[in-house]
Amino acid sequence: MMYDQSRAQQPPDKQPGSSGRRTPGPEPLIPSDERDKLTQRLQHALNTFADSPREALEDAETAFDEVTAQLMSTLAERRRLLHATWQDQDPGTEPEELRHALRQYREITQRMLRM
Repeated sequence: MMYDQSRAQQPPDKQPGSSGRRTPGPEPLIPSDERDKLTQRLQHALNTFADSPREALEDAETAFDEVTAQLMSTLAERRRLLHATWQDQDPGTEPEELRHALRQYREITQRMLRM
């Protein structure tokens, strides 16, 4: 069977044989509770800038560093899990299983490129 590039580029809900049902969207890269805490910290830094600019900048930098660390950790774990799904597969693995892994790589990479 040949690789079907146009089919591989279709969103998962447009694949032949799919029910058309989709989850509300991709899983967030940072959990919502953690995202809320970091957003509050950044907002606090913005609100306190007039009174203490240096402290506000330090707070903003800390929030930035924590977001960066969280993203790196999440992406490394997703890569590890995704790699494990296809790397140890038998060479005779169904192309559909490999296509699913390819779609996941595409989705994550595209999300990062849109940042």
